[in-house]
Amino acid sequence: MTERVFQDEPARRTIAATVVSAGPEGVVLDRTVFYPRGGGQPGDIGLLRWDGGEVPVTDTVKGEGETILHLAPADATLPPVGATVEAAIDWDRRHALMRMHTAMHLLCSLIKGAAVTGGQVGADKSRLDFDLPNPPAKEEIEAGLNRLIEADLPVRIEWVDESVLDTDPGLVRTMSVQPPRGMGRLRLMRIGADDALVDLQPCGGTHVSRTGEIGPIRVQKIENKGKQNRRIIIVPGQ
Repeated sequence: MTERVFQDEPARRTIAATVVSAGPEGVVLDRTVFYPRGGGQPGDIGLLRWDGGEVPVTDTVKGEGETILHLAPADATLPPVGATVEAAIDWDRRHALMRMHTAMHLLCSLIKGAAVTGGQVGADKSRLDFDLPNPPAKEEIEAGLNRLIEADLPVRIEWVDESVLDTDPGLVRTMSVQPPRGMGRLRLMRIGADDALVDLQPCGGTHVSRTGEIGPIRVQKIENKGKQNRRIIIVPGQ
């Protein structure tokens, strides 16, 4: 398997790793800071460097079992198996995705009682779809988001036994994506102090450590995507 260092160290930009395999399907490392595409968050891009060469990583996806594939251009020279490489993500892009992903959790906390029917994290624009009969007020949502951001709330990851999903199924807000089962433990993302909880959901993505790191957010538009589906699009503010 590939050790997922990004899960507990999302702000880590580089890591030394060993090449397990390398071929047209991608490069597998024994550990990585590259997030693989999934859960609405894009895969990381960046570089793999080794003694005598380097190769751009154009996308990161999940491979067979618990492996992660670092994709490279078709004509690229790949690192040899067994080589030590420096795996370095495009930090500016990743940090933008982290800020937006955390903002989406804040957005979710403002739309109480509505299931999430879809979503996509983007560095410049993100969206969440909600199972709602009527659209919320755009100005109120934007003001609520920025109040939570300015409050500079703590954001932390915690691991719990996956049986918590049996005792508290309401933790899962998404209808389209369910947290993985069978590993024995579940990764939760918590926003707010224990006595002032804002959001608590299963999430495998990367996030900032405090909401103040997000910066201003603007609600670009709220769209009707069906009788019972409302899409809220957010973008970085000025």
